[in-house]
Amino acid sequence: MDTIINWFEIPVQDLERATAFYEAVFATEFRRESMSGMEMAIFPHTKPNPGGALLKSDAFKPAAQGTVVYLHAPDLAAMLERVVKAGGECVFGPQELPDDIGTFALIVDSEGNRLGLHQPV
Repeated sequence: MDTIINWFEIPVQDLERATAFYEAVFATEFRRESMSGMEMAIFPHTKPNPGGALLKSDAFKPAAQGTVVYLHAPDLAAMLERVVKAGGECVFGPQELPDDIGTFALIVDSEGNRLGLHQPV
């Protein structure tokens, strides 16, 4: 097993708004899917790498507390600028991590979810 991470879902209230936010921050496009009454916008990924999605469902609600997912940030400074322009908030960072692990920041997305962005060395 190369990684224990398989899939993640970020709950959203407004899928269009959230998709526009993440597409702007990551400068990419998401694929749309729906199944079992859930609407999703899928983060770009290639198999066998882990993937994830924005998820709109009555069973899941955005939250500012709880698990924090850290997403890869190839250019953290540029992404933090796009976070603010896209309607999000930078809570703190960028902050250097010890032992050449990289730099990270904590943000709040357009839906009120708290997420991390990590730029490896």
